[in-house]
Amino acid sequence: MSTPFTAEAVEAIKRHMNDDHSDDALIIVRGLGGRPDATAATTSGVDGEAIEFTIDGGERVRVSWGETLTERPQVRMAVVRLYREACDQLGIPARGAH
Repeated sequence: MSTPFTAEAVEAIKRHMNDDHSDDALIIVRGLGGRPDATAATTSGVDGEAIEFTIDGGERVRVSWGETLTERPQVRMAVVRLYREACDQLGIPARGAH
């Protein structure tokens, strides 16, 4: 998959998501990834079109950004938007800004 982000940027985004936002990743997978039964989600990829998670037994789930991202700073806003949309879908309250 083509990506506008350098390999270093992708690794940094994945590390940040997995270290600081693993609960948010699971909420996104459950609410927007079509896997409400997921029990674990690890961010495994990021490109201009979507964020990818590896869930439970190794299945990969891609969740579209809903737009094409071209710059790294857009990722944070897009993740927050996906998190809030997933919370709405699941009927749970979202935390404040990340």
